[in-house]
Amino acid sequence: MKLDLHGKTAVVTGASRGIGLATVRTLIDEGVRVVGAARTITPELKEAGAFAVSADLSTPEGVTVLMDGAFAELGGIDLLVNNVGAGDAVEPVGFLDTDDAQWQGVFDLNLLSAVRVSRAALPSLIERRGSIVNVSSINSRLPAAGPVAYSAAKSALTSLSKSLAEEFGPQGVRVNTVSPGVVRTSIWEDPDGFGGKVAAGAGAEHGAFLAQIPEAFGITSGRITEPQEVASLITFLLSGVAGNVTGADYVIDGGTVKTV
Repeated sequence: MKLDLHGKTAVVTGASRGIGLATVRTLIDEGVRVVGAARTITPELKEAGAFAVSADLSTPEGVTVLMDGAFAELGGIDLLVNNVGAGDAVEPVGFLDTDDAQWQGVFDLNLLSAVRVSRAALPSLIERRGSIVNVSSINSRLPAAGPVAYSAAKSALTSLSKSLAEEFGPQGVRVNTVSPGVVRTSIWEDPDGFGGKVAAGAGAEHGAFLAQIPEAFGITSGRITEPQEVASLITFLLSGVAGNVTGADYVIDGGTVKTV
């Protein structure tokens, strides 16, 4: 399938690892010039061939650094992937244990980063009749007891996507959402990260906990999703092959969500 992306330009946030890094690599393989943003620039991002920008996108100043760098490097933007999310403020705790600072931190990174980056990119996207993909989560459909703030932020991000699709669709800009379930990234695989904390809270050894996720979470396919699988879906939605797809939310979770 020819995606007709050669020569396009793209900004990908949260690009240093996981879904973001896989998306950067996939877009570059399709001939796209990519600016990849992350708070910490990894060797893998540099080696992928993207123009890397170090920025804390939970702040307005970080978004300005990214977008100034992107326009200077690319001239204009055809494609935008708002992938940055989760963050250090995401903890496996319930509502009463989530203070104002955690709520603010989670919303700054998971929602307001997409608001600010999209706002800066949209004039160019309108001019070029471009496309946005926002990376949400099945937590927007299956809000868990913890992390409650993360679930709420992802629900808001999914709603934002629909609103942007409606407002800017008549001007030629398509906006879609991809909502992964559990993906094989450091969020789950890092013993000191979210997955490690969930395992510790359950009194389980981390490796054994990871192996039990498909059964415990009711994943129909029997395995968790790979970052490249999400990246392939994102790239398809950005492309002209999906030219009449907008305002949609695509779940990629191995069958975790059972509802219609």
